[in-house]
Amino acid sequence: MKMNEGDMNILAHLPYIKVKRTIEDNVQNHKEEEHIIELSSYGIQTTYDTFLLEEVLDISYRDFSQHLGLLYLHTIKGLYSYTVKTNPQSFIREFKKIKQI
Repeated sequence: MKMNEGDMNILAHLPYIKVKRTIEDNVQNHKEEEHIIELSSYGIQTTYDTFLLEEVLDISYRDFSQHLGLLYLHTIKGLYSYTVKTNPQSFIREFKKIKQI
């Protein structure tokens, strides 16, 4: 289910990366694609997933290197992780403000 852009006001956004792996001529290639997570009063939308606000229970973050970290969406559908290069604290604060956590 995609959220209709006309129905939402983007409150925060956060870039995340997805690594695509392909094999060509017996060589594994890695291509980094940048996507955006958008937070609205309606919910959270990524390139591949859409969550209504009431489906997202919490958001957490863990650094795993100097330049990368994992943003975790704790949802009623399970745990979803997104690799981020920027600190997501303002995104998380905005989420907690509208969820009143």
